[in-house]
Amino acid sequence: MRSSAARSSRIRTHITMLLPDNVHPENTVYYNGAFVLETARARPGSDWLDLYAEVRDSRNMSVAVFVLCLDWLFLLELITLDNYGRVRVCS
Repeated sequence: MRSSAARSSRIRTHITMLLPDNVHPENTVYYNGAFVLETARARPGSDWLDLYAEVRDSRNMSVAVFVLCLDWLFLLELITLDNYGRVRVCS
């Protein structure tokens, strides 16, 4: 019984880290990652810097947030980077 409560507590902690209630949603990696993924799908095989320029044109996103979004999407196995630095959307 205790392990179930501890597991539930850990899950709530992880969800809070992804969608904090004390920050505007538009400042989260979760929210901005959707825009990065959408742009990567529209421009397959883009260099990561060109992809950033494209995202920055539609959203006022810092490089730091953009890189965090790339990391997040990579960890979710939604994107990958090839040997030439091009962002590829996983199918």
